Amino acid sequence: MLTNELEHYLNGLLKPEKIKDFTPNGLQIQGCNNITKVITGVTASKALIERAISEQADAILVHHGYFWKNESYVIRGMKHDRIKSLLVNDINLFAYHLPLDIHPTLGNNAQLAKLFNIEDVGPLELGNALSVAMQGRFNQEWRGEDFAKLINNTLERECLHIAPPSNKAIKTIAWCSGGGQGYIELAAEQGIDAFLTGEVSEQTTHIAHEMDIHFFAAGHHATERYGIKALGEHLAKEHGLEVLFIDIDNPV
Repeated sequence: MLTNELEHYLNGLLKPEKIKDFTPNGLQIQGCNNITKVITGVTASKALIERAISEQADAILVHHGYFWKNESYVIRGMKHDRIKSLLVNDINLFAYHLPLDIHPTLGNNAQLAKLFNIEDVGPLELGNALSVAMQGRFNQEWRGEDFAKLINNTLERECLHIAPPSNKAIKTIAWCSGGGQGYIELAAEQGIDAFLTGEVSEQTTHIAHEMDIHFFAAGHHATERYGIKALGEHLAKEHGLEVLFIDIDNPV
């Protein structure tokens, strides 16, 4: 598959033009012109690049790429080493950030809903079809401590659980993969029982206690493994590309 054909397909699938982001989405570093083998992963770290080189891949497809808003423009140090490795080995780098979070079937949030059997899924930001945070319900009630165990077993990561003083049963939940802790207030204002995301902030504890909502932080990396993996599997199925998902361990 030609590089420009793959980018055209991914852009048509993920529609990055529809959402404002903090980084360019699409082909970030140009490499060889013909792609047969793709490595997928959460972040375009040096470790992932080295694996792609050892696997003789033609492209890397990630959720976290380069050139973030407000980062330095200069290419030196760590950024130089990463980009040089890609250029010397003629490896393309594709990255899709928020467009991958929100995709209705392949996205990180959609994959979390599937993993935890969340039903009646809809936007947390009411009226916004492109809401980065989502909400839904379970077909059973969960005790907070039992749902925390489910998270630990499902994501293979010990989550942080902040229970409200009421320790109420969980029937409804909102969630946002990655660093979505800022949406907890919006979830609480809508009377939702629990909020799940990747990261936590100091004030989150107070919000959970004072607004009577369970909070679960399960890791930025752990909550964002599944979208990029699903996207790679989709490419393999639809286009016959050889795709290998590499999970570089990250405790954060």
